[in-house]
Amino acid sequence: MTETQTRRQRQALIAAFCVVLIVLLIKFGHHSATASRESGETSAESPSTSKTITIAQSADADTLDPSDVNNAATLNIARMLWATLYDVSAQGVIEPYLAESYQYSPDGHSITFKLRPGLKCEDGTPLTARDVAYSFDRTADPKFNFTGNSAGFVLPALGYQGSRVDGPLTVTLLVKKYNPIAIGLISEVLIVCRKPYEQMTGPEAAVHPVATGPYRLVAWNRDDRIILERNPNYTLPAPSYDRVVWRVIPEASTRSAELIAGNVDIITNVPSDQMDAINSSDTAKIETISSTRRIYVGFNQKEKFSSTDGGRAIKNPAVRVAMQYAIDVPTLCEALLRTPCARAATMVVAKNDHSGIPPYPYDPDRAERLLDAAGYPRGKDGVRFDLTLQAPRGLNIDPNVAQAIGQYLTDIGVRTNVDFLDPTVYFQQTRQHDTGPLFLQGTGGSSWSALYDMSDLSSPKAGTNYTSWTDPEFYNGWNELEKTRDPTEQQAIINHMLQIFHDRGAWLFLYFQPDIYGVSNRVHWKPRSDELILPD
Repeated sequence: MTETQTRRQRQALIAAFCVVLIVLLIKFGHHSATASRESGETSAESPSTSKTITIAQSADADTLDPSDVNNAATLNIARMLWATLYDVSAQGVIEPYLAESYQYSPDGHSITFKLRPGLKCEDGTPLTARDVAYSFDRTADPKFNFTGNSAGFVLPALGYQGSRVDGPLTVTLLVKKYNPIAIGLISEVLIVCRKPYEQMTGPEAAVHPVATGPYRLVAWNRDDRIILERNPNYTLPAPSYDRVVWRVIPEASTRSAELIAGNVDIITNVPSDQMDAINSSDTAKIETISSTRRIYVGFNQKEKFSSTDGGRAIKNPAVRVAMQYAIDVPTLCEALLRTPCARAATMVVAKNDHSGIPPYPYDPDRAERLLDAAGYPRGKDGVRFDLTLQAPRGLNIDPNVAQAIGQYLTDIGVRTNVDFLDPTVYFQQTRQHDTGPLFLQGTGGSSWSALYDMSDLSSPKAGTNYTSWTDPEFYNGWNELEKTRDPTEQQAIINHMLQIFHDRGAWLFLYFQPDIYGVSNRVHWKPRSDELILPD
């Protein structure tokens, strides 16, 4: 056994011991609470019954304004509070939800939706086409300055231009051009009821959600828990649980201990060193899935980073390609995540990628030769140039991944300083395209479309083009896609765009995030690749 393997084994044993210790403390700490429940009292801390499920995430919701929801932790809660026109199933099938049908105009510049009859808002008033139109228009309104998923990604990728109410249950959305993935994009826009949101200020809307989905808000105790209960005015099939409790437990070992102790039913982001403790317990098990989240290192092309040798170097495609060969992704996954994962070749999720483009292999010698050829030889100190790699502290990307990437790059002479930022600071900077010059990022893909996955870069100025990459040949592909509705022709254009993206090293390609959950034996639940947590 190597020294590294011994160290990892020791760390795993220590982690398992810590989890067991926390479990014991939790059990003793909950003794009085258990006694009170046995005497007939109920508590929001109660573990799952047939009517309640408790889910623990590492972070609290950052807002409950449906137009500004952005991260996965918040979206999980939002999708219980608000419905959408269409929905994407766990298998990647686009299905009717609030709408029962849609129709494109002949020129593709508008899409008309027919709503189901009898829909209601949380307050019992009818949900109509006017509410749907308002939901899109509010999200698009620049006066609100929304930067969430719908405003920053969906509506720009859709080419949203406005709405038209054609009847109580008929609404038309206007778009710049025919978009073959419009319905899938629209499935992410949360539908609200107009009157209450017209009356609320922005800060009020962020904390007082008015539901259209299967649940409504009971309580939000910041940094502790969000409690939802069934929305009695939801007219579609009722959810399985009467109540859903979303607990906020930032510390991974505490989440694991709470699961093992029986105080929660599902936990997210289980570290690899705690998987054995959960699997060996009598109360819970590990569930793992390869998600649609693309993990990559961004090369920020903004001019502000050109003041350093490293910032200038990564503007050169030859340098970006050379750096691809420096990273041993399969070993990184096995050693740090304890889960096999294949290296990504493009930005497209594997099941959607029909380009045939192979991933870059691990070949550090080739990386060095290519850097020499690009005009960046090692100096007397062995360094070619310096870079800073910024990464969020915590959340769903193992910090050891950032450290490992920094070391791989340093090994080929690209001396890399890893800078961990508070998640709030990191994401705020990233939304402004100011993270870098290198940054470790994870962005959600889809289970249903290559074009959706590519829509992060729907234009050079797209909100999700975090690297500010502006290659004109790549972006011209979108213009070519406008000219055809033939699937074969579309696929050829997609393949050409992906080849450019790969060959010019737009991202430093890593892997698709393995999502690791802990699940109580009390519940029957399987994870989805799109990271949504929707209890059965």
